[in-house]
Amino acid sequence: MKPSQPFSLKKIGLLSDTHSQLDDSVFQFLEPCDEVWHAGDIGNIAVADKLEAFRPFRAVHGNIDGQQVRLRYPELLRFDCEGVDVLMTHIGGYPGKYAPPMRELLRSHPPKLFICGHSHILKVINDPALGLLHMNPGACGNEGWHKVKTLLRFDLNAGRIENLEVVELGKRGGKVDFGVG
Repeated sequence: MKPSQPFSLKKIGLLSDTHSQLDDSVFQFLEPCDEVWHAGDIGNIAVADKLEAFRPFRAVHGNIDGQQVRLRYPELLRFDCEGVDVLMTHIGGYPGKYAPPMRELLRSHPPKLFICGHSHILKVINDPALGLLHMNPGACGNEGWHKVKTLLRFDLNAGRIENLEVVELGKRGGKVDFGVG
């Protein structure tokens, strides 16, 4: 029998909907993170390459992603990180309005943390019916109808999700000002 692996704290940077655009100043926000996760619509492989070179990187492809991105990243990614069961996809919906392909999976085998992108709307919602936390980091690229670029940062610590931070990166198409809330 193998001894169980002890958990340690990991700081996660979560982004979505870069749509081929990633301000270099975003790396200021990601600097303290141990891993970076992307919830789809990366846009091009160059953005993914930059993030992969920076920190350990996990991602799913989104509906606008081309073949290069789709070959490298799955549509659905499920993994354990520091004792937290994570399910990530691009089009997932949100509590009470999950996307049809996700409903049965979430009901039959809910994760502790469900992450998606697509809407360009930052949402963090507890789903008590399924016992999970839903996160959508909004959008940090310049394409789309969102007005403010956003990201999330949080800790995973021995099965707990802690210290959630919302970061507003300034107006879409504008200068990054790192308003952390």
